[in-house]
Amino acid sequence: MERWIGKVAVVTGASSGIGAVIARELAKAGMVTVGLARRVERVEAIKSQLDKDRASKLHALRCDVSKESDIVSVFEEIEKRFGGVDVLINNAGVVRDTALFRDDGAQLLRDILDTNVIGLTLCSRKALKSMKERSVDGHIIHINSIAGHRVLNFPHMNMYSASKFAVTAITETMRNELREMKSKVKVTSVSPGVVKTEIVDGLDDHRDFPKLECEDIANAVLYALGTPPHVQVHEIIIKPVGEAF
Repeated sequence: MERWIGKVAVVTGASSGIGAVIARELAKAGMVTVGLARRVERVEAIKSQLDKDRASKLHALRCDVSKESDIVSVFEEIEKRFGGVDVLINNAGVVRDTALFRDDGAQLLRDILDTNVIGLTLCSRKALKSMKERSVDGHIIHINSIAGHRVLNFPHMNMYSASKFAVTAITETMRNELREMKSKVKVTSVSPGVVKTEIVDGLDDHRDFPKLECEDIANAVLYALGTPPHVQVHEIIIKPVGEAF
């Protein structure tokens, strides 16, 4: 991680769970870390876990990645305040109780796709633009899911799985486009199984499952970032011991 010390990392969905731990660990590793979240006060609270020097490296900016206007304005602010983006962690994601054949309107479906797919893509566009303009060989990491590789038998999660399958496809599409551009920017997908987070704890179906800790996913992110410039980790799939799917 030495080559990233002092460089700028942006973490979406940094107010809780996986995103909060990733933001904390990147700041501890010496990166200037910008946590994007709707609840910025929770990102600010993470600073209390850090010593003075590391806390000074963690910054909170308000952003709802389901809104394009928020993404445009926050990346402009990042350019002005921090000089650009070297690493992007696309962590923001939502789960909604949806059923494809239940007649309850389209908004819940749009909520998932706007955050998990469109928001991820637009943030990646902005980050890559910043990297290209400064000739930075940066790194984009998507926090995906095993639900992006296999449709799980949880009917209420149908559109969530579809959104994560899209992330798997988008990761490869980005890699192809970057190769055509002769870019050295890396793209990595990290796909956890069930992780102990506020979202998962709120789902009755998941309470008795083996679970990973958020730190397990943060460690995978640090590993991918710590590889030499010529090494690109395409996909990391992480499951807790005893997981049945």
